[in-house]
Amino acid sequence: MRRHLPSTQALACFEAAARHESYTRAAQELALTQSAVSRQIQALEEQLGVALFRRTRHGVVLTPAGQRYGRQVARWLQVLEQGTLDVMARQGVGGALALAAVPTFATRWLIPRLPLLAQQHPDIVVHLDTQTRPFLFADTAYDAALYAGTPEQVAQWPGTQAQLLLHEDVLPVCSPQLLESVATRGRGRAHQPVEPAALAALPLLQQSTRPLAWRQWFDAMGVDAPRALDGPRYELFSMLAQAATLGMGVALIPPLLIEAELASGQLVVACPRALPGERAYYLVQPAQQAPSPALAAFGAWLQTVVGATDPSAAQGF
Repeated sequence: MRRHLPSTQALACFEAAARHESYTRAAQELALTQSAVSRQIQALEEQLGVALFRRTRHGVVLTPAGQRYGRQVARWLQVLEQGTLDVMARQGVGGALALAAVPTFATRWLIPRLPLLAQQHPDIVVHLDTQTRPFLFADTAYDAALYAGTPEQVAQWPGTQAQLLLHEDVLPVCSPQLLESVATRGRGRAHQPVEPAALAALPLLQQSTRPLAWRQWFDAMGVDAPRALDGPRYELFSMLAQAATLGMGVALIPPLLIEAELASGQLVVACPRALPGERAYYLVQPAQQAPSPALAAFGAWLQTVVGATDPSAAQGF
């Protein structure tokens, strides 16, 4: 049976023109003439029997059908390009994984451990992009996602299955110099953790996505902290870690995201009283779809790596 497949040249011209809603800008991007782009799109429309653009005095505007088809074509071309690059890079050997990941977990926990993956599975290549919110896998080229969220949030991600990796318990951390300042006030010993009440008098670094974190920590410790909501706010844990390293205040951060700073002494535990987090890190993949051999091996490797770090982590959700 003859397949109704447009040429990749026509699809590339349409995708660029749809993205810019301009034949001229598409031509510039693709190093073609405007008339060449126009001919390709006209041929595509004739093949489909559907108008993709509406011509106006000021240029072109996507029709509703063109908008829907444009999103699909962009995804197809991305998958085709990534698959082509993977085959070229690996010469047909092994497998490649396209992962969407929350940024701090990817840079501070996963990437430092990828050399271990390379030793055990040298034929697996991992590609990482940043995504912080759920998405539809059918609309992307991702094989899986490394996601941080509550069990409820993960359960509400449609069409997926999740593998629990690590719980996000948080600890108060700060620079050694800031902790020394507490000792000089007679509230503790140099370089030694202090009681929760001592932190209430220190500058607190806030996370904008979790504005009540410090209040919840002090409440759990039974400490009255009128200034629990005060202090500069940062979006990412990596920003909090940098600010805390510079002595700007005390931050609530999962120790698994600041292993390097704790090992080097740039950050120290200000108080060893952890607050169990509502959120955890998951490997999320499409449901009703058998994982590729590369993804299956990656998931098994992840579970092995996190087992010693968080014994409560378990397969599945």
